[in-house]
Amino acid sequence: MSDLSNYRKSYEKSELLEANIPEDPINLFNRWFHEVEDFGGSGEVNAMTVSTIGLDGFPKSRLVLLKKFSEEGFIFYTNYNSEKGKSIEANPNVCLSFFWQEMERQVIIKGIAQKTSEILSDNYFESRPDGSKLGAIVSDQSAVIPSRAFLEEKLKELEAAYTGKPILRPENWGGYLVTPLQVEFWQGRPNRLHDRIRYTSQSDFSWKIERLSS
Repeated sequence: MSDLSNYRKSYEKSELLEANIPEDPINLFNRWFHEVEDFGGSGEVNAMTVSTIGLDGFPKSRLVLLKKFSEEGFIFYTNYNSEKGKSIEANPNVCLSFFWQEMERQVIIKGIAQKTSEILSDNYFESRPDGSKLGAIVSDQSAVIPSRAFLEEKLKELEAAYTGKPILRPENWGGYLVTPLQVEFWQGRPNRLHDRIRYTSQSDFSWKIERLSS
């Protein structure tokens, strides 16, 4: 057994105080996102964990890439027939989380996922490189396959079939918009007295702001 009890560090890079936050969590998310981006940390700033409740009743989390955010919510793209797609169809309550280690920050978003418009999905699919387009068509995401070679052979066949032809978005692939109901911002602080600020959506479209104990 590996004992990790001595794995610890002191968080001292920033603070999160009520006097310096906006009334809208999207504005704060935008500020944090670009601060992390400007900080020049490693990895993909838009990488996030999407957690769903599976058809077997168990939660499951996986990393995907955030492709757009606005006052309406957060958008990512996937195969609708994948495990996550089937889970969202059965239960649209999801959780998104970001961990930006370089600035000792986390953002946790609870919300409702729904499919984006076909036009939005078409436009994003069209912006992808041809290899990514064909990969989306080839992969029956989450399905059991016999080997890696099976996928690669299917890709070769599609590359030949689509030579000189437009590659259109398959109907089973597109975007999800996650409308946030609650957004929590976590800023690491010394002595494990971290800053945690939670925004909760209200019926009048305002946001209730609360500080949580670390």
